[in-house]
Amino acid sequence: MSNLHHLQQQYEEQGYFVLRNYFTTDEMASLRAVILSFHELWKQDNAQFYQEEAFNSSLITGTQYLSETQRLTLFNFISAEKMMQVIDSVIVNKPAFMNTQLFFNPVNPQQQDFWHRDCQYDYEIADQRKVIEETQVVHLRVPLFVELGMELIPGTHLRWDNDEELNVRHELNGRDSNEALPNSEKIPLEAGDVLVFSADMIHRGLYGLDRLALDILVFDCVSDYADYVDADCLPTTAMLNKIANPRLFLNSIDLISSR
Repeated sequence: MSNLHHLQQQYEEQGYFVLRNYFTTDEMASLRAVILSFHELWKQDNAQFYQEEAFNSSLITGTQYLSETQRLTLFNFISAEKMMQVIDSVIVNKPAFMNTQLFFNPVNPQQQDFWHRDCQYDYEIADQRKVIEETQVVHLRVPLFVELGMELIPGTHLRWDNDEELNVRHELNGRDSNEALPNSEKIPLEAGDVLVFSADMIHRGLYGLDRLALDILVFDCVSDYADYVDADCLPTTAMLNKIANPRLFLNSIDLISSR
C-alpha cells in the first residue's frame, strides 16, 4: 500500500484508521456466505441468549458451526496478503491471531450501545493503565453490510481517561455508559471497508441499520495473550498447507505450544 507510512502514523497517533472499499465485491460475497451460515446456526443454538441480551458472538473460525471448507475460506481471508499488509502496518513484531467476533444488533430494544476499553473486562481499574501502556491488541473490523459503524475517542489508546470518561465508562457517580462523550468521532462503515483500531482505546459500536461485522483480533507476540487463543479456532496441520500465507496462525500455534 502506497500510504502505509501514513496509516502507521495515524494509528500510532490516533489509535485507528479506516480503509474504504478495500475488499472487492467477490471477496465480500464469499466472506458473507460463510458468516451468515455461522450466524444462523449460532442463533439456533443460543436462542434465548440472542433474544434477551446478545450483541456479539465469537470463535467464528472454530469447528462447531463451520465445515473445513468454510473455515479455510475464513483463514485465507484473514491471512490474505492485503490483510497482512494492514496487520503488519500496526504490529511489526510477529503479529499473532487471537480470535474472531461477530457483532450484530441486539434483539432487545432496551439495550443500548456503551463506551468501553476491551481491557476493562479482564482488569480492575488500577491495572488498566498498565495494560494500555504495555500491550497491544488490534481489531480489524470488516462490516458485511451498511452500518452506523463505530464511535471512537482518538488518542485514548495512549492516555488514561479523564474524570468524565472514567465515570461514564464504568458507570460511576451516577453516570451511564451510553452517555455522549466529547471529542469522539463517528465512523460509518459499508461492506468492503476495514476499520483498524486499538482494543484498548475508548470506543463503542453503534447499533442500527443492518449491523453485522466480523472483527479479527490480532496481537503482538511479545504480549502475554497466548491464553486467549483457542486451539480449536486455529487451522490444523493439514489445513495450513491450503492457506496461502499462514504466518499469522503459525505465530499463534508457536505461542500456545510453548505455554
